[in-house]
Formats: sequence, C-alpha cells, structure tokens
Amino acid sequence: MTYIAAIGAAQREAMVADKRVIVIGEDVEANVYGTTGGSKSRAEKGDFVQEFGRNRVRNTPISEEAIVGASIGAAMTGLRPIVDLSYSSFLYMAMDQLVNQAAKNRYMFGGQGSIPIVFRSAMFYGLNTGAHHSDRPYPMFMNVPGLKVLVPASAADAKGLLRQAVDSDDPVLIFESVPLWGSKEEVDESEYRIPFGVARVRREGTDVTIVGISGSVPQAVKAAEALAEQGISAEVIDPRTLVPLDTRTILESVRKTGRLVIAEPAHRTCGAAAEISAIVAEQAFDALRAPIRRVTAPDMQIPFSPALEAGFYPTADKIVAVTRTICGNNAPTDL
Repeated sequence: MTYIAAIGAAQREAMVADKRVIVIGEDVEANVYGTTGGSKSRAEKGDFVQEFGRNRVRNTPISEEAIVGASIGAAMTGLRPIVDLSYSSFLYMAMDQLVNQAAKNRYMFGGQGSIPIVFRSAMFYGLNTGAHHSDRPYPMFMNVPGLKVLVPASAADAKGLLRQAVDSDDPVLIFESVPLWGSKEEVDESEYRIPFGVARVRREGTDVTIVGISGSVPQAVKAAEALAEQGISAEVIDPRTLVPLDTRTILESVRKTGRLVIAEPAHRTCGAAAEISAIVAEQAFDALRAPIRRVTAPDMQIPFSPALEAGFYPTADKIVAVTRTICGNNAPTDL
C-alpha cells in the first residue's frame, strides 16, 4: 500500500468506526489528492461523499483561518474533525487559530473543554514549487505547548499514527512528506494504532546513531547501508512523533554507539535536529565519543530553480560523508 493510500484507509476506518469523525478542507469532496476516495477510480468503489454524505465530508472556502476556526468550533460541539490543510505553507494563515485557540483551549478553560482535531498538512518540498509552497514548518509547532506533532515516514506508520491521532482528545498536527506519498510498504488492512512517543528503530547498529526525520528517514537508511559496506555499523532511528518525543530510545542508542548524526529536511536553526542535539548533550554527554552532527536544509528560503533546490535537503551521500567525519574518516565537513 502506498503512503497516500494508507492515509485514505485510516480516514475511512475512523469514519466508519465513529460517526463523530468528519473530514473538512479545500476540495476534499473531489478527492483531489486521493485520500477521500474508494480507489484511484472514483466510479469503481465510490468516494467518501457517496459513502458518508456531505454532512461528514465538507468542502471549505479557500481561507485557512476560517477552516481551522470552524473545525475548533465543531470539535467543541462534540465532533472529531480531520482537517485537510493541504500545503504546509498555508498553516501560516491560520496561526492565530492554531496557536491561540486550538493549542491553548484546554489550559485556558481549566480542562473543561477539549479540541479533538487532526490537522493534516502536506510538505511539498523538493518538487520545485517555490518558496511559498515548499515549507517544512513542523519545528515551529514543536515550540507550542498543547500541540502534538507527528511526522510519519512510511505507509504503515501514516495509517497507525492517524488512527491514534483521531482518538486523541487534544489537537494533533500531522506533517506528511509529499515525496513519500508514492512510497510503498506492507500495511495491515485491519485496524491498528501506533502510540505517540514510541520511536521505530529502522536498523540496528553499534558505531553511530543516525536519527532521521520525516522524508530524511529513507535517506538515513540508504546511508546506513552504504556505511555498512565501508565497515561502519549505523543504527537508524525514526522518532515518528516529535511531540511527544521518544528520548529514551534515542539516548539508549547514543549510549550504545557513542556518536550521533541527525538528518531532517527543515531549516537548521531551532529545528528538530537542534532539539535532539540539546537533549543528548544534556543527558548523554558522557557517552559521546565525537561531536554531534546535523544534516539539514540551510537557513534560506527555497529557490524555485530545480537545480538550486536539489542541493538543499539531506541525501544519503551527505549523511554518509558527515557520519564518516565522526567515525575517524577524513571526509568533507562542510555539509
């Protein structure tokens, strides 16, 4: 099953299981991105509108602030919305609703209310969509108390985490890496959930820990395979959820390997890699045998030029080169 099909499957399961679950967003009735349809062919099995009706699958105006505000109101009346916010860059238009309303509601009202909403957001980076459509803004929301932040990197995780998110009584933001939408993985067709705060060890190793975030996870796995051919055993960890973060698994791995590399597609300053670096430096500094290294996008807006954008994000080659520098090799260090 593909990553994008797994999201559609999770949404259908949740809507069948609970009539309070609704899907709202721009063009969700038309199944534009393939997450609200029965299959690639709408006529074959029918889409969500035919199956659940327009009371539960609702198009919205092109106004992200209105979409998020309406979903918060719906949640306060007892519904459990799944909101398709499309491009992650569009979250900026709804910052007041996301930060001041959704995130603060439980605190402001002393726990009397809950905001059980799943906000789905797609990161279209690496596809030459320009600065206004290529953001990876999940680190900004890690800094907001009251929000859970998910970054699934595989089809199975996308389905299991989304089902868990629908069950949450607090707002959850899921950031999907669009370059992974077409990736495939064996996915259990029965219902299952993946708890928040539980990392996935993609590969075990003994010489270095590589933490991959979102779309950088497959690159980290490729890097580990290349490093194995060079005699370096790399353990690859996918946190899957950044808030809450499975610090225990990361720290245990670093205490075993003594080295840490973090790869993520977001900007370097105040990113997830920076937070993980700080946690390891605070709690496992004595175990480190080499400096922590980060492989990230630079602190620049994304150029529209395909040739220029191609060099922005972590690749397996970059991760290999950086890892070799802390494993006693003289590879370049300016990545």
